[in-house]
Amino acid sequence: MNTTQPSCTDINEPGLLHIDQARKTILQTMPVLQESQQIPIEQAKGRCLAEAIISPLQVPGHTNSAVDGYALRYSDLAERNAQTQLKIKATVLAGQLYRENCLPGHCIRIMTGAAMPAGLDTVIMQEHCLVTGNVMQLDGTHKKGENVRQAGEDIQRDATVLAKGKMLYPADIGLLASLGITEIKVIRKLRIAIASTGNEINKIASVLPDGGLYDSNRYCLHAALARPDIELIDLGIIPDNESELLKHFNDAADYADIIISTGGVSIGEADFTKAALQNSGNIAFWKVAIKPGRPIAFGKIRQSVFFGLPGNPVAVLITLYQFVLPALEKMLGMTDKPIAPLIQARSLEAMRKKPGRTEVQRGIVGQTASGELQVKTTGKQGSGILTSISMANCFIILEHDRDGIEQGDWVDVQLFSGLI
Repeated sequence: MNTTQPSCTDINEPGLLHIDQARKTILQTMPVLQESQQIPIEQAKGRCLAEAIISPLQVPGHTNSAVDGYALRYSDLAERNAQTQLKIKATVLAGQLYRENCLPGHCIRIMTGAAMPAGLDTVIMQEHCLVTGNVMQLDGTHKKGENVRQAGEDIQRDATVLAKGKMLYPADIGLLASLGITEIKVIRKLRIAIASTGNEINKIASVLPDGGLYDSNRYCLHAALARPDIELIDLGIIPDNESELLKHFNDAADYADIIISTGGVSIGEADFTKAALQNSGNIAFWKVAIKPGRPIAFGKIRQSVFFGLPGNPVAVLITLYQFVLPALEKMLGMTDKPIAPLIQARSLEAMRKKPGRTEVQRGIVGQTASGELQVKTTGKQGSGILTSISMANCFIILEHDRDGIEQGDWVDVQLFSGLI
């Protein structure tokens, strides 16, 4: 007897998991790495802190001038509408300390960053002063403490300046250097094994046979996961053979924290990845109410987390960013890098959609002269049309329960700049 298999276009298919529930299941399952390594700060960009950074000193280390100008006692200034003349006693450069006493009626020529001489409390920008010989003249329209940076106003000694779990950005590296810190402890690199599956998949340097396809998925994964905190292990192309898949996946589970394969998770007769996962580990789910990307398998092979992504290249990238990215950041212990936030943009076109699944369109977002965000799709949105995502700068996220979208409607967009 023939049986009808469910289609990826069937939004009423039983067993489809809501995208939010799929993410929740993944994040609840992901372990958090505990192993760390000591590295120089020059190599720390993009790594996750394994322990908080406590400041060994205060910043600035001394009260100093924020501008090039003249340091003086505020009490020496005349009334607001009157002029004051002060004698210039000396010049102090950054890195110098002026140790003499500056008497009332005198001022000090001072450069940005130079320590404030004792007894002086205000700095007037040089542009606001009239200098004749060794006499400086100014009016009384200034405030006490103007252009003075107090010692420790940025960082206090023993303060926590960077929290455990922070992903380090260039400014963080500069901050560490400003504290004299040369090495830090970070979470070790996440080991991720990647593979493409399918008898129709060929190496890109080979002669393409009739009916064959070049392997673009593995290169998408390589590019998306080429991060300082990830060590990639390339398993190559695995043919559609359950025993071959089992061997490769079990071998990878000996050293990989995460295994990612593409293809073989649908319902076709040659889609063996799901069967291999069931036979070598456990599977949490393999169907999500998302388009494209419905057939996505998630589970474990021994201690390794497994993601079986779809075979179509657009669906690979969408499921990678929507499911795998937050999972690997959870595993790395990141506490301050959320999934790229959704922002609102006005749709420049109508979009067809049925309620019952989340749809991820590829879009181009721009801004009008008045500041309003607008978005349009990149054209045909088939999951095999890689140009649809190559031309895009955002995902258009159409919610699970939403019906069609009319021109002028507000839609959620997720900018690639927050994901990639």
